[in-house]
Amino acid sequence: MQMLAGHTAAPEAATRFLQFVNTSPTPFHAVHNATLRLEKAGFRKIREREEWETDLQAGGKYYFTRNQSSLLAFTIPQKWQPGAGVSIVGTHVDSPNLRIRPISKRSNAGYLQVGVETYGGGIWHSWFDRDLSIAGRVVIAGQDSTYASRLIKVDKPLLRIPTLAIHLERGAADNFKFNTETEFTPILGLIASDLNAPADKTQSNSAPQTASSIQNNHHSVLLSLIANELEVKPEEIHDFELQLYDTQPSVLGGLNNEFIFSPRMDNLVSSFAAVEAMAESATSNVFPLEGNVNCIALFNHEEIGSVSSTGAESSLIPSLLQRLAGSPTGLAQSIAKSFLISADMGHAVHPNYTSKHEDNHRPRMNGGVVIKTNAKQRYASDAVGTFVVKKLLEKKGGQVQEFEARNDMPCGSTVGPMLSKLGLRTVDVGNAMLSMHSIRETAGSHDVQSAIDLFTSFFEGFHSLDAQLTVD
Repeated sequence: MQMLAGHTAAPEAATRFLQFVNTSPTPFHAVHNATLRLEKAGFRKIREREEWETDLQAGGKYYFTRNQSSLLAFTIPQKWQPGAGVSIVGTHVDSPNLRIRPISKRSNAGYLQVGVETYGGGIWHSWFDRDLSIAGRVVIAGQDSTYASRLIKVDKPLLRIPTLAIHLERGAADNFKFNTETEFTPILGLIASDLNAPADKTQSNSAPQTASSIQNNHHSVLLSLIANELEVKPEEIHDFELQLYDTQPSVLGGLNNEFIFSPRMDNLVSSFAAVEAMAESATSNVFPLEGNVNCIALFNHEEIGSVSSTGAESSLIPSLLQRLAGSPTGLAQSIAKSFLISADMGHAVHPNYTSKHEDNHRPRMNGGVVIKTNAKQRYASDAVGTFVVKKLLEKKGGQVQEFEARNDMPCGSTVGPMLSKLGLRTVDVGNAMLSMHSIRETAGSHDVQSAIDLFTSFFEGFHSLDAQLTVD
């Protein structure tokens, strides 16, 4: 069959996702951009340290963040009562990347270098020869002895991890191996006689430093660059969490714009879709009058195990359930009525490596939402959960695909199994993609809307579907 090249219009949801991912190089930025979308939809910010339970209003829309890197948002039905269930879409906003070390100042052979630490299970060879920059958050001093954490994203190529020329390593093309500690350090610039000289020539690097000063830990030119971006003085920078990101923008590709080429789609696609579904359902004419509280949870640190104050194994979900329930009995009732969709990207069948998939479980991009199951509970899906997803997708005219790993291959996992330990009914789903954990991944442009449709149908229709379902 002959396929003709076309110029199909870009899917609208995918275009909006490009805007989201291009402005979200770190979890901090992703959470910030999610809050902007929610506030536009009328959500009100609350704070965990406050006693907000008594201020909840029927039909209210609320969100809170924790440590700038995780977010929970929820809506209250018009006829809500404590002890109602919570319908949750859980995702994560972190991706494999390189983090600047607390002491990053390095130099060798005339080059200024920046020490980095690997985060997560990245395909690290894909980071070579990319135009890299920095983004994250910076703790700065303000006026009147105050301090603030501010976001930063430097929009220019700053760093590069160059490969060794093939003439100097003849076997590299056949067997490219490298040491991530000694052969994976980015270069920032060239050393010159005055390039890295301190602004005050009378001070030396051996001058006494206060405990909160980081001036000796990083190249002064790097600190000056950060300070210029934030319009502060270098000495007003007291600490930071910065990571490297690829400055090449995310784009649509393929003959008919059927692909998205982008970093961090695992798992910003799911996070974006969850935020969009929550915002759209909260402003629609079908805002639920009764039933479950609708909720989205954007977690951090999934790529390294979720064990942190902002990860899925933290108190975020248990605390929300407890505060909404109001009593131990109400909490038990709420858990029994609740349901979690754990949304994380899945593996599309690769045309060059079809043997890596089980013969009957080969999801394809733009083929619809993928339900992920695993007998060893690396995914939390069961027959009840998969039934719920299929019925919800039917209402939107969506399609379902199935994924199970081969018996002779290991299986990844998600936030689903760890949250199911709370007693929540759980199903694991995702969109199919290629090159997961590469610095440039590939996904289907039409699948973005498929995920939004599932989550929207979940928020609109789970309560009535659940009332028709008898299990225990």
